[in-house]
Amino acid sequence: MRPIAVLDACVLIPMPVADTLLRLAEPPALYDPRWTEEILAEVTRTLVVRFGKTRERALYREAAMREFFPDSMVANYEPLVAQMTNHPKDRHVLAAAVASRADYLVTFNLKDFVSEPALSHGVVVTGPSSFLKQLVALDRDAVEERLHQQATAIGISRSDLLDRFAGPVPGFVSMLREP
Repeated sequence: MRPIAVLDACVLIPMPVADTLLRLAEPPALYDPRWTEEILAEVTRTLVVRFGKTRERALYREAAMREFFPDSMVANYEPLVAQMTNHPKDRHVLAAAVASRADYLVTFNLKDFVSEPALSHGVVVTGPSSFLKQLVALDRDAVEERLHQQATAIGISRSDLLDRFAGPVPGFVSMLREP
């Protein structure tokens, strides 16, 4: 059975990390991604307000995620939000992870999630670098193939793609550069 991972908005915003996470969830998937309407709305809003994308462009990404991952939307998590004890602005994300019985909650904002409550619900809160390293350990060949496809799709070499990852997911890059 594939692991389930709730992807926080902060990992769905920056390219190429978001692209890689989504490619690894495409069939044959290495994991099953999950998010909520609230998470997707935050992605769209942030792309427009902070990154200057047009609303149409931001909505295009949201629509593509809905189309390619029709089973990823978490519903009925709202009653759990009040029970979460992590940072108030991210309680909805942890509630979604609990409601979807996720194995992982993937976020750059580790400080916003109290480990003990998440673990008490069986959810491992992890950064994207650690999560991607776990996927490499699960099936390195599949990860390498998806990275090759990604690099080809954007017209750069694998090495250049890894260079783009060096800042946001350094452990993942180090693991892939090892023989």
